[in-house]
Parts: sequence; C-alpha cells; structure tokens
Amino acid sequence: MPTAPSPSRHRSSRLSVRASPVELERWNNAAHALGHATTAAWVRTLLHNAEVSHRYGGDIGSEIRSLRSELSRIGNNLNQLAHAAHRGDAVACADTLEHIDRLKDRTDSLLKTLRPAHIRRVKLPSHSVPVHLVH
Repeated sequence: MPTAPSPSRHRSSRLSVRASPVELERWNNAAHALGHATTAAWVRTLLHNAEVSHRYGGDIGSEIRSLRSELSRIGNNLNQLAHAAHRGDAVACADTLEHIDRLKDRTDSLLKTLRPAHIRRVKLPSHSVPVHLVH
C-alpha cells in the first residue's frame, strides 16, 4: 500500500515527465484509485518498488517468448522420445531432462523478479478516462 514520505527527507531535486492530457488524467485517476494522495507519490512508490525488486522495465515479453520457444523444442524432443520408446528403441533422455531442468531454473528466476498482479476494479466518474489498474 502507499507509503508516507518521511518528514525528515528534504526533496530539493525535480524529475519531470511529459505526458499528454489523456495520459495525465489516466495516471492521476490510477494514483488516487490506488490510495495515493498524489500522482507524484504513486510514481515515487513505483520507482522505489522497481529499485527494490531489481525490475527496471526490461523486456519481459522477449524473455517469455524465448522460454516459450524452448518449451516447444523440449515438447518436440519428448514426443520423439515417446515414439521411440513405443517402438521399443533404446531411449536416452538425460540431455532432454537436463534441458528441462535448466529451463525450469530460468523460469523460476524470471518469476521471482515479477510482482504478482492484483487487479483492482475501481468506480470512476463517468466523465473520466478509463483506467486499467494492475498493481
């Protein structure tokens, strides 16, 4: 939940972000819906969470696509091994099982960097821009 800034901190530096009016309204609505007094407080929380979790906006999508591709190859290998075993051929599975273990470890590492998504439904005034909240 939102954290209150420490009264002992003196904020003398400024960080600026340009936004369209629609973006700014969406961000303001989201910040308030999530319980933050200001959009700046929400942004501070987001930046702090990224710093603490070591998730700096890297491309998770490409990592997931890579994992998906490897899973597909492993599935093909397992299918070929199963066909060979049904024919009575000798089957050596060690390489495929090691590949599965490496992929499992990579997936676990990726999952540890992600925060669980908590989707929150928020009732907003009818004149506001729709907000999709995932926190």
